[in-house]
Amino acid sequence: MTTLLHIDASVRAAKNDNSSHDSISKNIAKHFISCLQNTNAIAEYIYRDVGIHPPSFITQAWIGAVFTPANKQTIEQQALLAESDELINEVAKADTIVISTPMYNYGMPAQLKAWFDQIVRINKTFDFDLGRGDFPLKPLLNGKRLVIITSTGEFGFEQGGIREHMSHLVPHLRTMSLYLGVEKIDEIASEYQEFNDERHQRSLTNAYAKAEQIALSFYK
Repeated sequence: MTTLLHIDASVRAAKNDNSSHDSISKNIAKHFISCLQNTNAIAEYIYRDVGIHPPSFITQAWIGAVFTPANKQTIEQQALLAESDELINEVAKADTIVISTPMYNYGMPAQLKAWFDQIVRINKTFDFDLGRGDFPLKPLLNGKRLVIITSTGEFGFEQGGIREHMSHLVPHLRTMSLYLGVEKIDEIASEYQEFNDERHQRSLTNAYAKAEQIALSFYK
């Protein structure tokens, strides 16, 4: 059984009065979670909808607090870092992390970037040592599995695809995953949303099927 942290990043709700406005990424993630829950694979479930309830953007004062030794932080600085502490604790606790996100302007939503900015923090999720030469940053967490669920209006963002050079979502997530302690990544993608044709329906069907397939892999 796994402790699972589920992050949704779409600004759309999973269900709306107009079903064409339903978040695709959230609904695929919901199906994946349901598959795991149906077989009692989840020991603890932690949920954050950062699209609807975004974390705070970091500020100069926040950075100042981060670089102040804990025993010298003021009450105000401690309060400023409380949100970050809570989010980091959720990541540290999880064995599995699910991030569902649409592609906005070829990258991740600002709300999801804000979540990462609150989490990637010196002496919490990475340390820094110039003695390591040109790569002084070292992640501190490890042993986690990440399931990335994406929805895109266009297509061909995968490696070797016609829009690979325009893809700043999954590559960014893969880079940032190092600071979540991720060692294994699964990807589920729904494409062609803006075309709304048979290719989109086929991609959506395949995404749901892959969600079921990945869920089954948790029991092997």
